[in-house]
Amino acid sequence: MRWTRHRLAAAILLATALPAAAHQINLATARLALNDDRTVTVEIGLKGSDVDRLVGTKLYDAKEDAVDPAAVAAATPAILAYVTTHLAVTNAAGIACPASDAAIVTDGDGVIFRKTYFCATVAGDIIYRSRVLTEKDPNARQVVLVAQGKSEAQALLDADNTSVTLSAPAPPLASTMQRYLVTGIEHIFLGYDHIAFLVAVVLWARGLMPVIKIVTAFTIAHSITLSLAALGVVVIPSRIVEPAIAASIVFVAVENFFSRDIDRRWRVTFVFGLVHGFGFASALQEIGLPSHAVLSALAAFNIGVEIGQVAIAATVIPVLIALDGLVAIDRAKPARPAALVYALSALIAVLGSYWFFTRVLDA
Repeated sequence: MRWTRHRLAAAILLATALPAAAHQINLATARLALNDDRTVTVEIGLKGSDVDRLVGTKLYDAKEDAVDPAAVAAATPAILAYVTTHLAVTNAAGIACPASDAAIVTDGDGVIFRKTYFCATVAGDIIYRSRVLTEKDPNARQVVLVAQGKSEAQALLDADNTSVTLSAPAPPLASTMQRYLVTGIEHIFLGYDHIAFLVAVVLWARGLMPVIKIVTAFTIAHSITLSLAALGVVVIPSRIVEPAIAASIVFVAVENFFSRDIDRRWRVTFVFGLVHGFGFASALQEIGLPSHAVLSALAAFNIGVEIGQVAIAATVIPVLIALDGLVAIDRAKPARPAALVYALSALIAVLGSYWFFTRVLDA
């Protein structure tokens, strides 16, 4: 049975006029907010008795006209499983928007499902698809209230009409590149294993040229594997990549005890840079690449990682040189204290070993 325009207006009026804690049987209320950065926040309110019917729980007390918060907490995994199975935020091609973790909160006589979807990486119109409640009962309805900026719109979903299109243009290219540039910088500064690797590699460096060679070799190498992995050409499981990154840290740290030839170290850095590139790719895959600017976003992320690496090297080298001058016997010819390099290398080797064994065990 199709609802008339007047019945649609009445349902929407009923859903919006009632207090926030009041939920109607067989009527779900979805509130969507589409933001300028193409994030979509979704809230779906359900009557407790409907949740019990959908999931097979016993949350709702008819006498009290309320749900039991403890029962809601215990049933949260089951409720989330049901809602996320019957809900999607995609583009017209069906590409899903990455999402945050969902939450279920108690709301008087019902519950509210909350989740945020990040659609900056998905080109074209954003489509909200939902069969929550309507898939169980053909007579059920879902009122959808959409807020976009200062404008609002309403729709009504049923068993036959299950989607709402949220028209939103793709963000400007400059905005996309800025986002991925910052993400690349953040990743290198938050990637303590990558920082440990870079520090271990340059501990014997006293001049600019060897450091330039090392950073350049590392950048070229990880850019190759990052691009191949991000584009799906070569994919290596993280259970292999992450222990390999830790092993590379141990190798370069231990090598400091046997070699001070910093001029040739760019070769080792290049080899291990190929491994680290797959690690960078795993971080990039978590947010995805925008379909409208794949290469630009990939390049921006690479540049961000490079900026982070240069910043780390530009911080570490002057500190080491300053320490050389402080402990040097001959101020005219300061030398790198071997004890300092050995101590830092030993610390980094221990950290690398810890990361290696924990990652192997977690794999």
